[in-house]
Amino acid sequence: MSQPETRDPAWAYAHCEALVREGDPDRWYASLYAPADKRPHLHALAAFSLEVARVREAVSSPMPGELRLQWWRDALQGEARGDVRAHPVAAALDDTLVKARLPRQPLVDLIDARVFDLYDDPMPSTGDLEGYCGETASCLIRLGSLILATGSEPGGAAAAGHAGVAYAVTGLLRALPWHARRGQVYLPADVLKAHGVTREDIVAGRGGPGLLGACADMRALVRRHLAAYAAERATIATVAAPAFLPVALVEGYLAQMDRPGYDPLASVIDVPNWRRIWRLWRAARSVK
Repeated sequence: MSQPETRDPAWAYAHCEALVREGDPDRWYASLYAPADKRPHLHALAAFSLEVARVREAVSSPMPGELRLQWWRDALQGEARGDVRAHPVAAALDDTLVKARLPRQPLVDLIDARVFDLYDDPMPSTGDLEGYCGETASCLIRLGSLILATGSEPGGAAAAGHAGVAYAVTGLLRALPWHARRGQVYLPADVLKAHGVTREDIVAGRGGPGLLGACADMRALVRRHLAAYAAERATIATVAAPAFLPVALVEGYLAQMDRPGYDPLASVIDVPNWRRIWRLWRAARSVK
């Protein structure tokens, strides 16, 4: 006989919500503007993203990380060994995929993109970075839109693409000090070369004017995608708007990086929860 937990997905969804509330407050607070019956599915999606993003932290070398990512691929494709639904995030995600009738391939593509995280290879180009962000953050926005639209077409596919890139690149800039300490550099090699900076400089904690210039270029890239997102906002169904809300936080993060004294390798870029809540509330009101 199945254990009670495997018959009732509520335990799995509760686990996902707790995980997202702690590890991804931007998306958790944004989810509060979604209808109550949709929130568990949004939490399952965000929790899956967190689990996959944290694989590198949990392993000592790339190979075990590859195996963990393969387990997630197999789980999505129904090929995993053992009881997949014993894993709370996998159980909630599977329930969400069925109930919301979501495609699985975008999540497989997200996993494939996250393989990059396991290695210390440089991000080759700005186009590669945009592709990485599109398959991770943009994917979450698009699938969140589908959840909120309850099977109807929510529009905004291009908007999701631009919004995801803007949000993800901003997140990578915020995490630059942490990534550098563990040997990762997501800044594109073509941008670093243009400013005379190497991956080795960044990993060793040597930034200087070149790194400041490279980060300024990345903020300009974010703002180009924000402008493109704004131009596409009219294509987004109102019901899908909560999936895009975290993007409202981007300009606040960028503004902190624009200030004199910003150090890409040391500055902490964050906002207190009250300010995060206020910005999301203001953005939510603007779509009513």
